[in-house]
Amino acid sequence: MRDLLNKGLSRRSFIGLAGGTAAVAGLGLAGCGGGGNDEGSAPAEGGTKGGGVITAGSAYTTTNFDPSSTSSALACGTNWHVVEGLYGLDFHDYSVFNELAAGDPEQVDDTTFDIAIRKDAKFSDGTPVTADDVVESFKRANAEGNIYVPMLAPIADVVKKDDATVTVTTTVPNFSLLKERLAIVRVVPASSTKEDMTAKPLGSGPWMYETINDSIVEMVPNPEYNGDHPALDEKLHYDILVDPTARVQAQQEGTTLVMEMVTADAVEQLEAAGCQMDTVDGFGTRFMLFNTQKAPWNDAKARQAVMYALDYDKMIENAFAGLATAPTCYLPKSYTNYNEASVVYKHDVDKAKKLLEEAGVTGGSIKLLTTDNEQVKSMSVQVQQDLKELGFDAEIVTRTTADTYADIDGGGDFDLLLAPGDPSCFGADPDLLMNWWYGDNAWMKVRARWSESAEWKELTALMASALEQTGDEQQKTWNKCFDMIAEQAVLYPVLQVKTVTASWRDTPNGDGVRIDGFKGIGTTGMSFIDCATVSE
Repeated sequence: MRDLLNKGLSRRSFIGLAGGTAAVAGLGLAGCGGGGNDEGSAPAEGGTKGGGVITAGSAYTTTNFDPSSTSSALACGTNWHVVEGLYGLDFHDYSVFNELAAGDPEQVDDTTFDIAIRKDAKFSDGTPVTADDVVESFKRANAEGNIYVPMLAPIADVVKKDDATVTVTTTVPNFSLLKERLAIVRVVPASSTKEDMTAKPLGSGPWMYETINDSIVEMVPNPEYNGDHPALDEKLHYDILVDPTARVQAQQEGTTLVMEMVTADAVEQLEAAGCQMDTVDGFGTRFMLFNTQKAPWNDAKARQAVMYALDYDKMIENAFAGLATAPTCYLPKSYTNYNEASVVYKHDVDKAKKLLEEAGVTGGSIKLLTTDNEQVKSMSVQVQQDLKELGFDAEIVTRTTADTYADIDGGGDFDLLLAPGDPSCFGADPDLLMNWWYGDNAWMKVRARWSESAEWKELTALMASALEQTGDEQQKTWNKCFDMIAEQAVLYPVLQVKTVTASWRDTPNGDGVRIDGFKGIGTTGMSFIDCATVSE
């Protein structure tokens, strides 16, 4: 299989995981990944390393920290530090490293693998991690209706072999992405309740939760941790700063060492203050979804007409100050598996009108739903104007993410949805990224309402076929999928957004503190594995 990423290039952004009921919208920020532990090494520029407090400004909030069901940018990021999987992902290059697994899966036959658990691994309450915990955690993540089900589809089952070993069976022979998919499943005690895990998960990672409330999330070192990436500081503190002005002020003043979702108008301000800025391309999108049960959106030509009518350049400038790009494929160009789609949408009103004419559509009143993401709200004004050029009078209905999807999932009437989304915090392979939205799940069944179509069945058959292939053959099949997704335009990126992060990494803040080991180039959420404060 081809490499999933160009080596050394991280291009992930976490633009909300618009799945299930969470759908938290926003840009993610850089992490420190799963590299080797450098505990005890001297900081590059002198000073005292470790023993301090890593502080971060989070753009998001949530009430669901349950590792088996959350898709929150905040919860996913903090859970990385607390709750281990058998394997973990370094989101800078999507390399896999061992967490609770003692080593690589031991292949028994084409679809059977044994995985040993790290010796003497314990949860932070001192109880041993056993095979029962791994089995139960897989069951929870793979429960009917869960957002993770499509991503875990290649794994048929996880069962206990003995107290320290699990046996994994796959639906795909010689499945090459087994470790990557197992990294989705975070392991919690089998005895834990959903209420416990939603409020404050218990894990076996280097950190453990101390405080979770509406304004802060705090973690302290897990004294029971015996893995390769121990906590290097006394505390990890997140300030929940949803308001971008408050977040910028905290970063500029040095109250936080790292800030996520830097707005375009704050980049020069933070650079002038001395912060290190990093901008990368990401998978995170602002997408358009059509209600295909409703005419005229049951016709691909009408959907294409809308996509051609959009003025992408104006949205990039007005809503993102240039920090976004118009897509030429379902995947961004920075992805190794990128291939330009057979249809590339550019602003072309004449072509849009011709497609509507061919479809026999004359316009009319429609309902455009949006979430309350600030960039989406800005984009929606331009979309409304562009639709008017086609004869559509679009009523914009903006609500919170939760309320928007609750209405749609309850069968509410709508025409179009403009919203943010990004499943790439779970992995980078095209199958996973396509299955998030186009798999056998709520997106196609109750949101786009496209799962009964012959075209959807053809697309998912292609996706399933590619999963059993490798190399160039696999890429060719994925290219067919990319073409079909673009041509059908049932749910398609309007813009692919760049991620901007700020950190006191190369220079210290006003208190003489900086963060060492911070990679600084965008991933999803905030990862501080192998990071430490340096006091100078």
